[in-house]
Amino acid sequence: MAKPEATGTERDAAGPDATQRPPSPRSIAVWVLVGLVGALGWGVLALSRGEEISAAWLLAAALGSYAIGYRFYARFIAHRVLKVDKTRATPAERLDNGVDFHPTDRRVLFGHHFAAVAGAGPLVGPVLAAQMGYLPGTIWIVAGVIFAGAVQDMVTLFFSTRRDGRSLGQMARDEIGPVGGAAALVAVFAIMIILLAVLALVIVNALAHSPWGVFSIGMTIPIALFMGFYLRVLRPGRVTEVSVIGVALLLLAIVAGGWVAESSLAGTFTLEKETLVVWMVAYGFVASVLPVWMLLAPRDYLSTFMKVGTIALLAVGVVIAMPTLKMPAVTEFATRGDGPVFAGSMFPFVFITIACGALSGFHSLVSSGTTPKMIQKETQVRVIGYGAMLTESFVAIMAMIAACIIEPGLFFAVNSPPGVIGTTVETASQAVTGFGFAISPDALAQAAKDVEEASLLSRTGGAPTFALGMSEIFSAVIGGAGMKAFWYHFAIMFEALFILTTVDAGTRVGRFMLQDTLGNVHKSFKDVSWKPGVWLASAVVVGGWGYFLWVGVKDPLGGINQLFPLFGIANQLLAAVALAVCTTLLVKSGRLKWAWVTGVPLAWDVAVTLTASYQKIFSSDVKVGFFAQRDKYQAGIDADQVLPPAKSMDEMHTVVTNATVDGVLSVLFAVLIVIVLLDAARTCFKAISAPESVKLSEVPWSESKIVAPAGLIATAEERAELAAAGLDSGGGRAKEPVA
Repeated sequence: MAKPEATGTERDAAGPDATQRPPSPRSIAVWVLVGLVGALGWGVLALSRGEEISAAWLLAAALGSYAIGYRFYARFIAHRVLKVDKTRATPAERLDNGVDFHPTDRRVLFGHHFAAVAGAGPLVGPVLAAQMGYLPGTIWIVAGVIFAGAVQDMVTLFFSTRRDGRSLGQMARDEIGPVGGAAALVAVFAIMIILLAVLALVIVNALAHSPWGVFSIGMTIPIALFMGFYLRVLRPGRVTEVSVIGVALLLLAIVAGGWVAESSLAGTFTLEKETLVVWMVAYGFVASVLPVWMLLAPRDYLSTFMKVGTIALLAVGVVIAMPTLKMPAVTEFATRGDGPVFAGSMFPFVFITIACGALSGFHSLVSSGTTPKMIQKETQVRVIGYGAMLTESFVAIMAMIAACIIEPGLFFAVNSPPGVIGTTVETASQAVTGFGFAISPDALAQAAKDVEEASLLSRTGGAPTFALGMSEIFSAVIGGAGMKAFWYHFAIMFEALFILTTVDAGTRVGRFMLQDTLGNVHKSFKDVSWKPGVWLASAVVVGGWGYFLWVGVKDPLGGINQLFPLFGIANQLLAAVALAVCTTLLVKSGRLKWAWVTGVPLAWDVAVTLTASYQKIFSSDVKVGFFAQRDKYQAGIDADQVLPPAKSMDEMHTVVTNATVDGVLSVLFAVLIVIVLLDAARTCFKAISAPESVKLSEVPWSESKIVAPAGLIATAEERAELAAAGLDSGGGRAKEPVA
């Protein structure tokens, strides 16, 4: 069917604003109040000089900014820039096969998308960046998500939806050209394997020897299977019903996990790291080949209740307990660049350390992977792409608060390596005092005792610090000091659940990406439902990240541990690819005047990541530069000296190898990204100078038969449209002709 002359994109370009009534005085008053709350929060944070201020001000600044950004900026992009078209059928509707393509209720899809993109980053990145003080990280988290991260996610989702859910790498090949596209395909796939292995390592470390965590997280799988069949077979469309049942079962699983940990079954669920790796690889493969409605979507939706619910309760706890921010707004490490948690100056390394929560390239893989194959309507890209990213950013804000309300001395004792603070509370106290943050040995010992840990020294990685802050807030509201240990271990389990959903969705995304790539060689792979292709691609992806994970678990200096230092930069370089593809598509599709929407964050991200890459490659500081580190340890080998953290000459050789590999990969990734950027610039210039030569891989318009709301809550007009179509709030194919 041909597209009607004055409907769809053109009508929406006039905007829903053209058909809606002007804002009421009440609405204006509400948004003015929201803006004032956010402005007041920022004012207090910016003007404080040395005194401790309430964490509630940080909360107010973030929430006020998010609300304004979503209501106005995201709406502007969706309707003026992208011109979303509710009359256009999405791939989920046109290609529905019940396996990968499946129109999914936007509430369930929001849960899936959020759970898939919200991994370790928003929990641990802000914690580590707190070394610089709470203000630099907070500004980047909020400003970064509103103008860069959420924009990337929404625009990538939109363009992938217009291209049958094509992966980011394939879109780069189709739209930028074979040279830049090939560079993008190689860079994106290699970076994705590294990211998945890093995320999996965090989960393994969190769940090892934790029967509570293993049982509770394991139970989410049968619960999700039940939810999937409930929505598909037993009670189709009854999202509210299955949500209540699923959340009740999830809470029971969490409580039962505590019982199991204290029972005779504890040994059964106490797993070694190697065993966890095997189970995770098996689960990743199964989750990536099963129909998306059966396990992946309901499990992610279920996990979102726990994730968002816990973070929301944490925010309520901040409002009730009103803890103060004990970390300074800006520390001396921000200018000196010699911090014990991570080395490097505030620019660029705060922006590299805080990836997820502000701007994360990994998100673009999900936005061009599972989500565009499940979205009901183009108009939902705003709530799912932009809205889910704002939600993740709020998680990052809560992580920043958790890190900054504990004593700075304790923060640095937990996050500094043994080589800096030693291995006893006495040496740690002395070292931390030298940083300018005094804490006594007794206080360090008591902090560990409060959460029933033998020691908190050098519990690096960010997760234990987040758990400490979380236990501090929750115990102040519920249970007092006697409940700190419970809340601490609950937080550790919560973090593992938070991250696991990223690994299973990421594996499926990797499968799509590999199938797209192999489809350029053998056309059968382009059919994402072709079983041999599904199984082969899934096996290659899980085999890739599983190998690095296995070696990393067996060897503390090998496998993914070797590549861990590349995580932050690689993730941000991936964002540069996504933003370059989006900017190119804006130019090629006739939206040149709006290209700044993704072009400005692209320029910023390129400046940050290439600066960081340059420093990691060429810096003479052994704490920053990979090759400087290699030279130092090679000199130690030549002098027959063993330098920490190595404990033997064999480990010295391993450190040299790791530093060399990391340095070479840093060069390779930077070169690949520069090739993508140059080819994207060439394509944009050609599109501007010769618009008649532009060829887009966008699929032709076809009419949508699905009626569904654009947001999580239907408007009055949408409710009327649903009623006329004989549908409930979940939407779907019209049962009767729409009046």
